[in-house]
Amino acid sequence: MPKIPPPVQLRLESEADTTRLAAAFASAMQAGDVLLLSGGLAAGKTYFVRAAVAELGSDDAVSSPTYTLVNIYNSPKGPVVHMDAYRLESAADFADLALEDEVEHGLTFIEWGDMLAGEFDDYIRLEMVVDPTLEQARNAALSFHGPRGAALLAKVLEGFKA
Repeated sequence: MPKIPPPVQLRLESEADTTRLAAAFASAMQAGDVLLLSGGLAAGKTYFVRAAVAELGSDDAVSSPTYTLVNIYNSPKGPVVHMDAYRLESAADFADLALEDEVEHGLTFIEWGDMLAGEFDDYIRLEMVVDPTLEQARNAALSFHGPRGAALLAKVLEGFKA
């Protein structure tokens, strides 16, 4: 059984740091890549996706998909699937959305995505936690699953540190 590495811990001191991490993801992601975002309310999940979509060159207005479940944005790199799994009761509900083509050909960001981890062979998980001592600061933990997830995380970290 392969050893699972511990999550990479990052300190995001400001919205600018969060935007820089989102930009690193936007630059590194390719069609079929999946990012599962977790964190409490107001942790910055939608802010992160908004920054990534802007960095991808989209002019689309990014909003929380809490009530619509899925928003799809256009970008020069392909469709961006922005989903919120909070209201899903099971992974079967995800299958019912019939998003296979969009996920395969697009860049996918799933808020509250932990429940859906088993649906993907490769992904990165980003957990964002608000720092109670500094309103705009976040503690981020990045982990991966699968070989593409490992390669993507390495590329993201390289881009973030550059």
